[in-house]
Amino acid sequence: MIEEILHSKLKPKEKQTQLVETIVNKSVPIERFISFFESASEVDKGTCADVIKNVTVKNPEIFIPYIDILIKYINYKAPRVKWGVPEAIGNLAKKYPEEVTKAIPYLLKNTAQEKINTTVIKWCAAYAIAEIARNNPATRKQLLPIFEEIIRDEPNNGVKNVYIKTLKIIGK
Repeated sequence: MIEEILHSKLKPKEKQTQLVETIVNKSVPIERFISFFESASEVDKGTCADVIKNVTVKNPEIFIPYIDILIKYINYKAPRVKWGVPEAIGNLAKKYPEEVTKAIPYLLKNTAQEKINTTVIKWCAAYAIAEIARNNPATRKQLLPIFEEIIRDEPNNGVKNVYIKTLKIIGK
C-alpha cells in the first residue's frame, strides 16, 4: 500500500496526505511503514520523513516506540530527511520530553555553521532543540548556553529567532 501511494499519479502533497491518513487510521501497520522508510530510496525516504513529521503533530504516540530509529536519521545525508525527522523530534518533545533528550547530540550537529547545514536544516534542528528545552527543564542547563552562542553566531534571523523566542518563553 505504501509503494502504491508513493508511485501513484497523485501530486506530492496528496501522496503525503494519503500516507498520513493510512498511518493514523492504522491501515498500514506502523512497523511496516518504519521498515519501508529505512529501506526506501532517497526520494521516498524524504516523503516518509515529511509524513512522520505530519503524523507526530497530532499523534506523536505512534512514533515514540521508534524514537531510536528516528534519531538514527537526524543526520542523514538527504536534506528532506534532515528536515522532517528533526521536526518530528520537536513534535514528540511536546508530549514525550524525556524520551527525546537522547536526540540532542545529533540535533546539535545540524546547528553547526557548516556548508552541509543549510538554513532549513538549521531551522529544523533549532525547532527540535527549542521544543526539548521548553518541555524538559532538566535539559536547560546544557542547552541555554548553547542557545546564547548560536544567537551570537547564527547569521540567519529566522533560525536565531527560534532560540530567542524559546529563551523568552522559559524566562531567560
